[in-house]
Amino acid sequence: MSVLVFAETSEGKFKKSAFEVTSYGKKIAEQLGTNVVVLAINPVDPTLLYAYGAEKVLTVSNDALNTFNTKIYANIIKQAAEKEESQVVIIDSNSNGLYLAPTVAVNLNAGYANNVVSLPSSTSPFTLKRKTFSNKAFNNTVVNTECKVISLAKNSFGLIENQVAGNIEEFSPSIVESGLTSEAIEQTTGKVTIADADIVVSGGRGLKGPENWKIIEDLADVLGAATACSKPVSDLGWRPHSEHVGQTGKPVASNLYIAIGISGAIQHLAGVNSSKVKVVINTDPEAPFFKAADYGIVGDAFEVVPKLIEKLKEFKANNA
Repeated sequence: MSVLVFAETSEGKFKKSAFEVTSYGKKIAEQLGTNVVVLAINPVDPTLLYAYGAEKVLTVSNDALNTFNTKIYANIIKQAAEKEESQVVIIDSNSNGLYLAPTVAVNLNAGYANNVVSLPSSTSPFTLKRKTFSNKAFNNTVVNTECKVISLAKNSFGLIENQVAGNIEEFSPSIVESGLTSEAIEQTTGKVTIADADIVVSGGRGLKGPENWKIIEDLADVLGAATACSKPVSDLGWRPHSEHVGQTGKPVASNLYIAIGISGAIQHLAGVNSSKVKVVINTDPEAPFFKAADYGIVGDAFEVVPKLIEKLKEFKANNA
């Protein structure tokens, strides 16, 4: 019996969420009196997981798996779970995990709990606290199946260092080659992605046009942040749909979310309210976003943001 964690990589490097799900898996393993096994596909340095409690790391090496494929990845996780006799499988609630976790649950005939925010309050019955109703409420879910699949909400548990002397085992699952695709897809490299960002800078229609997006990008560069946008902005074609955040776009659970020129429609707020600190810059003091914000600036973005960038550059120069 074991707890299996899927640690996702991007270009061979572990995403921050990989360390969070490993930390979480280690604690559940302690609750159950068993060990934690971490599965990683094409990792550059699997030993990094030892710092967060990974006692065994199963590594899969196959260049054809560099592109995420729900069906193939789910089948690999299934085989790993069966090999390790895993009672619990843990996957991150990022954009890939939203497709991956339920598929794994079906493959394993397992109960599935998504948007989980804490360790089980009880292991018998196995009871998990989850976010529900677009993150506006919580419920306690009991999973009665022998095998359980948990999708952990981002930034809900945190990174907990728990250094162990782990070991690495090369895992060679059966892969149906016909399921792999060689289609070239456009990828953005060298930029922080919304799913992995600690800080997200987002713009709305208040920026008046795509030609003004440079202030969003400049602020993001200074902060080491990802850039995002509201639904109307992506619908207008000012920004790609991959940057659309909100209930109908990508969910955001960053440590800091800065909304510039976004009024704060309920669908947008539902997708970003898991962020720990929300800052709003808007000319309209009655904008709904101000009621949800931790900090708000009533002002013109074209005046406020350049000054903010200047002050941040000054601060970084003085504290280098």
